[in-house]
Amino acid sequence: MERIKKSAAFKALFKNGKRTGVPGAKLFYAKNGLRVNRVGFPLSRGYGNAVQRNLSKRYSREVYRLLKAQLDVGYDMLFLLYPGRDSFDARCAQFRLLCKKAGLITG
Repeated sequence: MERIKKSAAFKALFKNGKRTGVPGAKLFYAKNGLRVNRVGFPLSRGYGNAVQRNLSKRYSREVYRLLKAQLDVGYDMLFLLYPGRDSFDARCAQFRLLCKKAGLITG
């Protein structure tokens, strides 16, 4: 999985990227001109303790891994997560709906 790691890339996506949202999460995305998708999972401020943050990111990475084959390529994506819906099934539904609303799911 290609990850967005640099702070400048996060800021650019927040400022210039297109966005869509569902309860508990937002998706910021923009074309990147590459043959791969790059992804990041920032959490909102005050997102629980370290255990909750790590679990949330672990769920997010796994959901993205399962969804990745259905996505168009060539995008930078940030899935901004809010506390409250921290189950694997809820995260699956959130990510699928976000990608569908953004038009990133092929087929």
